[in-house]
Amino acid sequence: MRTLAASVLFFEAVIVVLVVPVAIALSDVSPATAIGVGAVFAVLCLVTAGLLRQAWAYGVGWGLQVALVASGFVVPVMFFLGGIFAVLWGVGLRVGRKGDLVRAQRLAAVAETDPGTGSPSVAG
Repeated sequence: MRTLAASVLFFEAVIVVLVVPVAIALSDVSPATAIGVGAVFAVLCLVTAGLLRQAWAYGVGWGLQVALVASGFVVPVMFFLGGIFAVLWGVGLRVGRKGDLVRAQRLAAVAETDPGTGSPSVAG
């Protein structure tokens, strides 16, 4: 799950940086403000991706999704882009959880086999 979530946040940081010139050109946002806010969002995405070993970081990730969609009130294209990444974030977490469950089941099955022969161990 962590890998998918980190990937979404990484690509979201890239998109945020690419939206900065759009914000400057199409909105009444000063270049300094657009660059500053864009940089903060991009860094937050990357830092959160690095902190995903902590359970609370997933809540921060959801907060970033909400904030980026809400930034659409200033730069309207962010309603669309933020919405896409919010969906990707949710799907990534859901698919990642299922993948983690399958991995845990496989590890449990391997642990039940005899490590010397690779066949199931027989008790007693």
